This record gives sequence, C-alpha cells and structure tokens, in this order.
Amino acid sequence: MEAKAIAKMVMMKPQKARLVIDLIRGKSVEEALVILKNMNRKAAVLIEKVLDSAVANAINNLGLKKEDLFVKDAFVNEGTILKRIHFGSRTHIDKHYRRTSNINVVVALKK
Repeated sequence: MEAKAIAKMVMMKPQKARLVIDLIRGKSVEEALVILKNMNRKAAVLIEKVLDSAVANAINNLGLKKEDLFVKDAFVNEGTILKRIHFGSRTHIDKHYRRTSNINVVVALKK
C-alpha cells in the first residue's frame, strides 16, 4: 500500500530540487524528515511539505502508521516554463526563462 503527494508549479529550477530529493529516496520517513529539517536550502522546505502531505495521505486514507513508512519513490520533473523578457541596452531584448518544478513523493509500508 502506498500513498503519494504531488506539488505542481513550484517556483524552483528542477536541477536545484533534485540535489535535495536524491538524499531522501529510499530512507524511512523519520530519517528523511530529519535530513530535510537540517538542510539550509529552499528546496528542503518545499520537499518537506510534500513529504508531510504524502504521510498524511497514508495515515488518513489508508490507516497506516508513520513509523512503518519509507520513501519509496521521490523525483522532480520539469514543470511549465514561464517565458519573460528582460530589456537590455539600446532596445535589445533578452529572454528570461523562469523554470518550475513538479515534485512527486511516494511513501509505502516497510516490508
């Protein structure tokens, strides 16, 4: 039995979020929360919210205990790209891409 949570359109580049999410994949939920709470990165706060949501889904919807859960799968995909322009000198226009992320976390029972 597994529960998942997804956060879409998170204003962070996927490359930065992947550095953090690689650290919690395969760990127990308690250990993953300790790792995320002790990291000094914006991605850690956002991933912690998604992990808390996945754990709450497992507890409320499936009746599982928090101590028995582990992070089965965690990954970050690219979300939509917001295309903006930046005005340079002499009416030169540069493109500025604001990348977003979709954060997916799946928790399951330990066997």
